[in-house]
Amino acid sequence: MTNDPKQLYNLASGTEALKTGPVLHVRVQGRSRDIALDLLGISAGASDESIKNSVAAFMEISSDLLKHTVIERHENGNLTLRPEAVFG
Repeated sequence: MTNDPKQLYNLASGTEALKTGPVLHVRVQGRSRDIALDLLGISAGASDESIKNSVAAFMEISSDLLKHTVIERHENGNLTLRPEAVFG
């Protein structure tokens, strides 16, 4: 695994990520990106806690920032991590 930030970004987003298999779409702190699940070292069947911990480590953010997010699991194997929806 490379530690070069530009190479990591290219691996984790865009067409390179799509070549690797299922992808996690992340929306956090006003940012949005796609990260290949194998780059995170997880599978689509991983627990929500494992996914959030992997994302926090990958993005180098506190796992507390993901406390109020939810994971959506899609039929195609992709996942979405997004803020909880608040209505009313």
